[in-house]
Amino acid sequence: MEQEFNSLHAQREACEAYIASQRSEGWVLVRDQYDDGGISGGTLERPGLKRLLADLEDGLVDVVVVYKIDRLSRSLMDFSKLVEVFDRNGVTFVSVTQSFNTTTSMGRLTLNILLSFAQFEREVTAERIRDKVRASRMKGMWMGGVPPLGYEVKDRKLVIKEADATNVRWIFARFIEIGSGTELARELAARGIQTSRGNRIDKKYLYRLLNNRAYIGEAVHKGDSYPGEHDAIIDRAIWDKVHSILTESPRKRAARTRTDTPALLKGLLYGPDGAAFSPTHTRKGGKLYRYYVSQSVLKHGAGSCPVGRVPAGEIETAVIDQLRAVFRQPEIVAGTWKAARAQDSEITEADARAALMQLEPLWDELFPAEQARIATLLVERADIGTDGLNVRLRMDGLTGLAREMMADLGASA
Repeated sequence: MEQEFNSLHAQREACEAYIASQRSEGWVLVRDQYDDGGISGGTLERPGLKRLLADLEDGLVDVVVVYKIDRLSRSLMDFSKLVEVFDRNGVTFVSVTQSFNTTTSMGRLTLNILLSFAQFEREVTAERIRDKVRASRMKGMWMGGVPPLGYEVKDRKLVIKEADATNVRWIFARFIEIGSGTELARELAARGIQTSRGNRIDKKYLYRLLNNRAYIGEAVHKGDSYPGEHDAIIDRAIWDKVHSILTESPRKRAARTRTDTPALLKGLLYGPDGAAFSPTHTRKGGKLYRYYVSQSVLKHGAGSCPVGRVPAGEIETAVIDQLRAVFRQPEIVAGTWKAARAQDSEITEADARAALMQLEPLWDELFPAEQARIATLLVERADIGTDGLNVRLRMDGLTGLAREMMADLGASA
């Protein structure tokens, strides 16, 4: 099939005719072609240009002939680099339609003037493109890129992908319920919900999703929002509830929801007689007071157990302080590392130490539900007596938690 004649062919014929006219000067056309059709002259990353520069360095080319200057480069800075290569190799640059060459000072001046106009044209074109993008976004049009989870692109428009949109609605609704990005990311992993590219949804991705105004049917450009052409996945009321939660700091959110979550030591605390302690609470003067009470006291009354009732805050703090001390013990770090290494040989002792030490400063930032989950994971039981508190750990739980923390460290790296 014969190739269609285009402007690139016309330019090459003009250059070949010019070279033929200089045959008396000893000019001979090289067989290689250095055309870069379809690639912008605003970049030097062009295969034809790279081959030309390689041949220049090898001494195979004496004169570079182009149809117009901007066919070689539209960037004044890039062209100055090319001129250095030409000068270093004693190569002359000639334009067929612009009568000058780089061997004279006048030719260099003319060259810089023409290149300045070429670069000006390029910058004006870029401004027009930016203005077009902005105008299109103001009209709510989709201007390309990776579509948000819950959407797909059809005919250059965002269209709801119902299977993923259901997950997005669940994410927003669940965040309103628990208010914790960390816990929600873990639930998403357990449910197998992933990004549109099949990647794990971590906390960073999750917060970007919760702040993406495309879900309420808006198009955003440079921080400004406009009504979009696409349909919304999330109702404005749901969006407002989520963002009223996001405006609070994690510490304040945790404090606000602390009384609505399970007791930290529920099912873990036992008295000197072996009876379990149950969480309870009372209100006085509008203030909440939490306690753990022995089952012996609940069944047989006060005096049936030497330690029958303890303030929840004090006993929970005492257990957490013991856990924090455990994270710093070398033998615990070493044991955790050995257990984790049995499942992943690439884990180092430094990885295990970093994972365990990361939990201590983050503990107060965790939501009560997450604190209770970790306590259940780490503590086999806590025995309280007249002489103090004894906490028995789950080594397998410590190893599992360390692996979780190392996975979070790797995802945020």
